[in-house]
Amino acid sequence: MMRIKQRDRKNWLFVMNWIVLVTFVMGCSGQEHPLPTSSLSNDTKVTLRMIESLTNQSRTVILKGLLTQFESQNPNIHVELISPPFTQADITIKTMLNVKQELDVMEVRDINVADLASQGYIDPLNTYMSSWDELNTLSNAAKSISVVGRKNYFIANGLYQRQMFYRKDWLEAAGLKPPSSWEEMYETSKKLTDPAKNKYGFSFRGAKGSITISDTLIRAYNGDRVNLDDGQFLSDGSTIYTSPEAVKAMELYMNLYKDASPPDSIYWGFQEQVEAFTSGVTGILLQDPDVIQTIQDKMQPGTWATAPLPTGPKGNALVSVGGAGWGIASYSKHKAEAWKLIAFLSGAKQNTELSKKYGLIPIHTSAVSDAFFQTGPYRTLLDMTLKPDTFLLFKPPFQYPGNSSWDKVAMESGQAMLSGNATIAETLSKWDAFWKEQKRTTGIELNKN
Repeated sequence: MMRIKQRDRKNWLFVMNWIVLVTFVMGCSGQEHPLPTSSLSNDTKVTLRMIESLTNQSRTVILKGLLTQFESQNPNIHVELISPPFTQADITIKTMLNVKQELDVMEVRDINVADLASQGYIDPLNTYMSSWDELNTLSNAAKSISVVGRKNYFIANGLYQRQMFYRKDWLEAAGLKPPSSWEEMYETSKKLTDPAKNKYGFSFRGAKGSITISDTLIRAYNGDRVNLDDGQFLSDGSTIYTSPEAVKAMELYMNLYKDASPPDSIYWGFQEQVEAFTSGVTGILLQDPDVIQTIQDKMQPGTWATAPLPTGPKGNALVSVGGAGWGIASYSKHKAEAWKLIAFLSGAKQNTELSKKYGLIPIHTSAVSDAFFQTGPYRTLLDMTLKPDTFLLFKPPFQYPGNSSWDKVAMESGQAMLSGNATIAETLSKWDAFWKEQKRTTGIELNKN
């Protein structure tokens, strides 16, 4: 595995200011078809159908405000926004695409972009981007998460990087410090737990999105053995689930659930996990910055704070940057207008507005110099960035089409393990087999593109 030189890291820090990112394979090839042009005349009106995936009430309100701005500047274009419930959104989108239900702009996620691209549901945006006047400030991270086979399939609407949120008042009252390692996480969470008072140390997540805990823990325990260019695998080519460290990680995972988490958190997804923290049921939460606005709205200042991700036994935490954004349905009848909308929403001004109001890392390098992103809860992300030898940046398996089904596979088998219906060895073996098959059928070919 190639090591990243410290000199290069400093160069990235200068460009990104507070977020160091590996320059993944960039989309440089153009589309095979010429760029569509708008067919609108002065009196022709077009309705664009647009659908969200990461639906959130607060974000939808902000997004509608931006769409109103777009419509005022483009009176011949009306945008119909579809906002299905978050838990049903991806299934709804896939169903619409399968039957070719009218759709123009859709929210594509890092976890399903390879799947959607391989099935021809979304168009590559390289030709559009090549003539976009704000491309030069689009960060490498924002570009890289949308790449499949050297083509970009969406423009990110914000970036996500995990950090720790903790009840400062709880820890201070107990004479505890924020945990810096996973072992400390377990011990601290256990000390904060008092089931009789409905207080638990850790905000567990066993349903949709459970991999954000289990995979994070397993990678931390594997440490610098993880292949930073292909985060489900070690540098020797085996999956991250085959090592003795993975077994130890899952033993801690089980204990963290049993000894320091609410029993029903085995069925918690994003909303339940965050609500438990903001309502005073749990004391420590691992989440992306999009929860900052919710926490600020629901909790008193001074009762909470942020800290870096916990490290594993080797002193490393593996971190990644993810996101979702706007793509164009391949069968859209209004592609030129769809790109016009995407370019508007993705502009530095509009994206920075969304990022500040909703709590996202902006996609333009010009925005990160804003003091807003260098203070308060965002400061932790900068602190992690300044320690690249501790917080190792890896590339998630976005390039594998099967990545879109990994969450469901891991959730169901993980719940079976937590319920006592499967052993740790059986669960890790199932996860190992899943990714071996992904590598065998798609990984090598996709990585050569």
